[in-house]
Amino acid sequence: MAQADLLVDLFKSASSGDQLTFRKIAEALIQEEKRKGHRILADRLTKALRPDSAGANRSIAPKTNGGNGHQRELIYEITPERALDSLVLPEKIRDQIKEIVEEQHRAELLHAYSLRARNRVLLAGPPGNGKTTLAEVLAFELMYPLVVVRYETLVGSYLGETSSRLKNLLDYVRTQRCVLFFDEFETLGKERGDMHETGEIKRVVSSLLLQIDELPDYVVVVAASNHPELLDRAVWRRFQLRLELPMPSRRQLSRHIEAIGLRCRTNFGYTPETLAKHMLGLNFAEVEEFCLGIVRRAMLDKKTDDARTITKGKLEQWRDRLKPASNIEGME
Repeated sequence: MAQADLLVDLFKSASSGDQLTFRKIAEALIQEEKRKGHRILADRLTKALRPDSAGANRSIAPKTNGGNGHQRELIYEITPERALDSLVLPEKIRDQIKEIVEEQHRAELLHAYSLRARNRVLLAGPPGNGKTTLAEVLAFELMYPLVVVRYETLVGSYLGETSSRLKNLLDYVRTQRCVLFFDEFETLGKERGDMHETGEIKRVVSSLLLQIDELPDYVVVVAASNHPELLDRAVWRRFQLRLELPMPSRRQLSRHIEAIGLRCRTNFGYTPETLAKHMLGLNFAEVEEFCLGIVRRAMLDKKTDDARTITKGKLEQWRDRLKPASNIEGME
């Protein structure tokens, strides 16, 4: 039965209260998504069909892939749980991520016109500004697993070992729809003209570039780098979308702080704008660490309804990391 017919029958059974038919059709839809390779979507539909799914706690622990031992050594797989709307991003970057998602979701239409969906994204910028989180968000929006490369097992000490492992890794990811994430990409993609690098590293870079070119467009490669100036020039050309994540503005920090307060149900005692003013210059990760420190203390002291005193104390502890001009005593 065509998927459109399944959806119509699903709605009919739901409106008539026929639970048995509803479940049979839902299970048929899940199997259809599995056949298409939409494993994450199929898993989410399966969980939603369970009676206790509404109250179930989602696990945030990394999930090891089900491949053989060699594959488990090279990667670990995460089920993404952060949506695009949960991030504070410049609108330009948000729009470009939405475009990538739309192209992937409508890839068959592009194929009909002999076009491919873009599937290579390079994220650059200072640490702590959301590159890893953005990779997870992209995987969540695509409903793909996030496959993270483990450099400690990928990079070998013997001639040709790294290139061989890299080939095994990329051969594995071809078998599924996924987001393949290379953090600190300069580890593999270094400039080949660097006289301090060995011939082995240069061979790895060449092998990596060729194999990335040959990946199908349903494998979305996301590479993140804190030092993009170290990347080989040919690496830059391989990525169709190159995004720089700058240090957050005061307005972005304010929205980030407000979102944390709402999510954790904690009143920091100061307005998000005031806290953002005194924390300008810190990155998203540092601000989140600061806010969660307040939340933990407020939870333990049962002062989540007004954590002003705790916030002031934490600011005192963070004084050396804040702007020199910050006047904690004069905060309003």
